[in-house]
Amino acid sequence: MPIRAVLWDIDDTLFDHTAAAATGMARHLAVEGLPPGYATAEEAVEAWQRLTRRHWARFSAGETDWPGQRRDRAREFLGRALDDDEADAWFERHVSHYQSAWALFPDVVPALDALTGTHRHAVLSNSATEQQHHKLTVLGVRDRFESLLCAAELGVSKPAAGAFLASCEALGLDAHEVLYVGDEPDIDAAGATAAGLMGVWLDRRGRGGRPELARITGLDQLPGLLAGDTRFGASDTFG
Repeated sequence: MPIRAVLWDIDDTLFDHTAAAATGMARHLAVEGLPPGYATAEEAVEAWQRLTRRHWARFSAGETDWPGQRRDRAREFLGRALDDDEADAWFERHVSHYQSAWALFPDVVPALDALTGTHRHAVLSNSATEQQHHKLTVLGVRDRFESLLCAAELGVSKPAAGAFLASCEALGLDAHEVLYVGDEPDIDAAGATAAGLMGVWLDRRGRGGRPELARITGLDQLPGLLAGDTRFGASDTFG
């Protein structure tokens, strides 16, 4: 049975989260000042990125909730005690700078246009629905996706099969009728494949390897991959 829908990751797949996060934090620090313990803004941004990855992993593992991971990041980054209201306020000021740097990757709209009329579209993100709905709306593509499911509300995160299968259920499709595309080889492509979907790794950085995964290096390659629909037997051909 052919692929009938594409299920999309958001951050670093549709939207350049890495660049926006670095730019946004640099702008935030220019206003707030450099916290003690960091010699330069560049060092602080790198530390923030490390903290983000670690606390997101805690959130994905169910060790904390959505507001908790934000507050913990702020407290650890600043190196001081903050009550919840103080941590929330600091984080919201950061978010305003982060949002000012939002941008889609240039290959996103052409890929969506190329697949309009042939495939349905939905989103699955290890984030929170309110945030990602707002993000896609600001970026001008929210109406391209039938459904948007996120880990904070689902109670389960990628790469757990339940997250992928919940999105298939929202589409009313069997797993083998859905392709998932994302920038993480394990969380996205391998997780989707294990859940019975067709998983595709969007390797924008050209890391290579992982011959067991279907791999593309840009979304311009996705329509051709779907047009062939060979169950992606030649997994690394597209890189």
